[in-house]
Amino acid sequence: MKRFKSILAISIVVLSVSLKLHANPWVTYEGQDGPGKGKQVVLMGGDWEYRCEECLPMLGKILAYRHGFTCTVLFPINPTDGTIDPDVKNNIPGLEKLQNADLLILLAMMLELPDEQTRHIIEYSHAGKPIVAIRCSTLLFRYGNESQSPYAKYTHTSKDLPGGFSGQVLGGAFAGHHGKHKKESTRGLMNGLNRNHRILQGVKDIWGPTDVYAIDHWAPNNQVLVWGQVLQGMKPNDPPNLDKCLMPLVWIRDLTGAPGKTARVLTTTIGSSVDFECEDLRRLLVNGVYWGLGMEQKIPPKTDVTYVGPYEPSFFGRHLFRKGMKPEDYQN
Repeated sequence: MKRFKSILAISIVVLSVSLKLHANPWVTYEGQDGPGKGKQVVLMGGDWEYRCEECLPMLGKILAYRHGFTCTVLFPINPTDGTIDPDVKNNIPGLEKLQNADLLILLAMMLELPDEQTRHIIEYSHAGKPIVAIRCSTLLFRYGNESQSPYAKYTHTSKDLPGGFSGQVLGGAFAGHHGKHKKESTRGLMNGLNRNHRILQGVKDIWGPTDVYAIDHWAPNNQVLVWGQVLQGMKPNDPPNLDKCLMPLVWIRDLTGAPGKTARVLTTTIGSSVDFECEDLRRLLVNGVYWGLGMEQKIPPKTDVTYVGPYEPSFFGRHLFRKGMKPEDYQN
């Protein structure tokens, strides 16, 4: 009997180790009861500065457990050890899940993925399906000058496609830091002409410590919902820098894909992990998911965006991510 128990214990340990070694390089939060029940949302992270690996799981949990959307979060994965590594720009496993996705949320930049991975992003953008793009997604791709990839034209500085993917799909591309990085923060000012838009329902106060982006390759059909004002410091009550003009902070547009299908696209240039400590910013993004899916009539007067479990975000900056984390660490 003792021998049987020992063998059983060893088998359990081996099975446990095996399951960990073969765990998926992504996490999925099954949708609970809510208006989003049955809808599939893919959240794709791939940036090395704004802690996508922390804020996207947080947002996915809110969408799944508060609103019913089933959410899958994809991460940049170091292929040598399976850890989440935001410095990896060429490996985001699971992008084939976009084939069955109803909505894509992006927080990624300067990617040079293998063609087979990039193909899923481009095909999705042509399929007439909605996109919610956050912060540095306005410079989503950066291919080397010698690249032979057919997707190199989607680089945000592309000569073939103005603004690359971001200019063509999101309607605006990164043109530099308008505010001083890590010295001047961002105040969101509602565009009064669009104050009754459903995405802004319950949204009044937006502030974040990231700086305002400058944007170029502006699409003529963009509609600004929120303007970004540069503050002179890193606190929400710091005075505005009146020497710097307002920049688009949140905008929406209709995108006609290759098959002639029209998709809704929402872009915001605020959205680091610490920016999402702002409740109204979280509310705007969740409202944006409803709107993107044509469910704006189901947006409640004040959308529930309370955290699911603890959320203690790291500050933004290169190489400041938590080392050794794996996707399964964000499952609960």
